[in-house]
Amino acid sequence: MNLSTEEYKQYNRHLILDKIGEQGQLKLKKAKVLVIGAGGLGCPVLQYLSAAGVGNIGIIDDDVVDQSNLQRQILYTIDDIGLSKAKVAAKRLSALNPYIKFDVYQEKLTRENAIRLFKKYDIVVDGSDNFSTRYLANDAAVIANKPLVYGAIFKFEGQVSVFNYNNSATYRCLYPTPPQPDESPNCSEIGVLGVLPGIIGSFQANETIKIICGIGNVLSNKLLLYNTLTMQQVTLNYQKNTKIDIQKLEENYDVFCGIELDIEEITLTYLKSNVSDYNLLDVREDDERINYHIGGQHIPLSDLKSRLEEVNVDKSLVVYCKSGVRSTKAIRILKEYFPSLKLINLKGGCFVK
Repeated sequence: MNLSTEEYKQYNRHLILDKIGEQGQLKLKKAKVLVIGAGGLGCPVLQYLSAAGVGNIGIIDDDVVDQSNLQRQILYTIDDIGLSKAKVAAKRLSALNPYIKFDVYQEKLTRENAIRLFKKYDIVVDGSDNFSTRYLANDAAVIANKPLVYGAIFKFEGQVSVFNYNNSATYRCLYPTPPQPDESPNCSEIGVLGVLPGIIGSFQANETIKIICGIGNVLSNKLLLYNTLTMQQVTLNYQKNTKIDIQKLEENYDVFCGIELDIEEITLTYLKSNVSDYNLLDVREDDERINYHIGGQHIPLSDLKSRLEEVNVDKSLVVYCKSGVRSTKAIRILKEYFPSLKLINLKGGCFVK
């Protein structure tokens, strides 16, 4: 495998860099990297890995572009709203670097596809935003024997680490048990500083390039913490827990992370055909409601506990959000206050994909 004349032009600043040079650039060209999620973290990861010349990049994401994404997911524009993130990302990145190959997976990462997909790539980068996917990605990476580059964000702070690198510690060594669902709100509920995922995602891309080229000190057995408000950066050491032996995937990662599965659900298609049988409650934020809704009451999840008396209870209540996660949390709250009310979750949320 050699670099073409155009690739020599494209990667000139790498080629004259002493720790990369032509051999390092060829390593990047040969590399295969799978990126989980094309959202806040995935966008900068994908942009910098594509610009760097990683030869084969897989993108797995079943989501579509929403207007609220544009504050931080800078791969997308207003014209992309409603379109597949994975497809739009691959198209835009191909325009940035036409010399690399993209594999697009418009699906969720699941226990059925994770190990099979991971085995196709050299490195997996986790840009997910929920604990179920993080534990699944960790376990599948261990079983497939692939390094996992981890990043996470919360309001103004982020963290980065590399798991399972040369038999190093894993996500379970750092976080043996998941938090309770109500203890881990996502950015749709609490917000996130727009530049934060750009910073953390860039750190993830940096770790990936270091692994591929064999340069620098990889963040294995180390957790980097970054605070955008104070500009403080701290690196903590942690150890591999040799008692943790991952031989197979969990039967259900939602159950493992404490997410209830006994909540009744209906699909949007069914709801539209039988809407007169139900009251609707939208628990998304104000900007999401303005952008798109399917009717009913609107009480954001963050306000629900203080506004329970406003909820319409004369019919069975269908609770909805964008994806079905916040509505599940809302149903837990509503169950305590209205134990006899029939509560139904809108499966997959209200966004038509």
